[in-house]
Amino acid sequence: MADTLRRLTHTASFSVLQEKLEGLHRDYHINSCDQNLNRCCELIELTAKIQGQLFAILNLAAAEGGHYGGVDTLKTRLLPWLGTCFSMARPSVSDDTSLQLIQDSVEKDRRIRELSSSHDSDIQKLCSTRLQLDSTRAELEDAQKELNDTKNKSATTLLATEDEILQLRADLRSAHEQVEVYKRKLETLDDYERQIRLLRDEVSYLSTDKAMLQERLVRSRSPSPLPRLSRSSSPMRSESPTRAQLTNSSRYARLVSRFSDLYAVERLEAQSMLRRYIDDLEMVQKIIFIAAVESFKTAKLAYRQFKLRVRKTLCSSHFGMENLEDAAVDYIVRNLDLYDIQTSINDVINAMNVNPRISFPPEVDFVLISTLIREACRLAFAMQTLDPPLDLAFASDGELYDERKYRRSYDSESSAPLVMYHVWPSLVEGDAVVVKGEAVTRRGAVWSRSRSSSPVRSRSLSPTRTLLFNSRRSLSPDRLKCSHL
Repeated sequence: MADTLRRLTHTASFSVLQEKLEGLHRDYHINSCDQNLNRCCELIELTAKIQGQLFAILNLAAAEGGHYGGVDTLKTRLLPWLGTCFSMARPSVSDDTSLQLIQDSVEKDRRIRELSSSHDSDIQKLCSTRLQLDSTRAELEDAQKELNDTKNKSATTLLATEDEILQLRADLRSAHEQVEVYKRKLETLDDYERQIRLLRDEVSYLSTDKAMLQERLVRSRSPSPLPRLSRSSSPMRSESPTRAQLTNSSRYARLVSRFSDLYAVERLEAQSMLRRYIDDLEMVQKIIFIAAVESFKTAKLAYRQFKLRVRKTLCSSHFGMENLEDAAVDYIVRNLDLYDIQTSINDVINAMNVNPRISFPPEVDFVLISTLIREACRLAFAMQTLDPPLDLAFASDGELYDERKYRRSYDSESSAPLVMYHVWPSLVEGDAVVVKGEAVTRRGAVWSRSRSSSPVRSRSLSPTRTLLFNSRRSLSPDRLKCSHL
């Protein structure tokens, strides 16, 4: 019984019966008599099927109750209903109701005639609509033919256009190849011009040395002591330029370009290296900025100490027309490889270990960015040999933003007047800015953030490493031998 009831429920026979009954009610005045009779027969057949299923369910339910289960219900409800259904009582019409029946019949005939006339008019409208539909269909077919013709013509034109596009692409590719060839030639030409300038500087320097040697030779051969006296006291004598002075402009351009490359290459490499261990981008940028500033400080101190040692070594054996200061700078320019850069790197790392503005994971070390520190120290040391030397501009968090010194980072607030922190320092020559730095500006930079966002780790070195680093801080006088001068 449960399966029969489930099938009856899933088929939704009563919903189908209701939909067919509503459809008959909706189209009754439009359909013909035969169509309405067919609809009624369908409803009767569907009702009979549903009644048959219900009687099957009734039989199964009565069988589940046993021999006497449901007898009272069948006697009180089913048998009286079956008796009323099978009894065919003839209806009686009295004389009083005959007139009313005639009037109803006349009224129904009138309604039938009205419905038939409206049905005829609807049929005519349907026929006219069908004619319009046929004409519209014909127009659509004509439009489809025209569209197919246009499509065929467009396909032919498209094939020709594709050939032209392929040809243009080939021409563009060849043009790009020629441009690359010209670029390589231009780079080669720039290299040649740079080499020519260097050679001219060398030739000028060698010519000056030659003239100076010839003048010394001529004066040494002169027998009279009077020319020697006049030579030493003559105001017309001019000192010859040293190699450092002759190559000052070329070294200036090369070092400024190297500073820009340091920002574009080594800085990004160090940033990507630190981001593996530090999620805070702000702290990573602060570490890189402090590393660059400390590298310049350490390199300038190392340059001053190295220069003092060179002057002390040269003062006993110096001779010539240039003064001792120029000779010391010229010696440093010629022997930049004598700079003990590893000691400077260690000093920078030690200074960063005790910097209170940096918080760093204890499982890693600042040796990760030793490449950046090495290149910054080497660049800062070489910049001190220029005349005038290049240096980094003074920078502090919370300072007033200066467009001449810095440019804003992409995540800065353009209306903020104060610098929250620096990403890269600016390069200056005296008071003139040579290369701009980069800074982050945000509102409330001083008040909204504390000076240290996380606890600082103590990064002091062991006594053995400290003793080793302190012993290597200065160059031994034995390294500056007369063979190097």
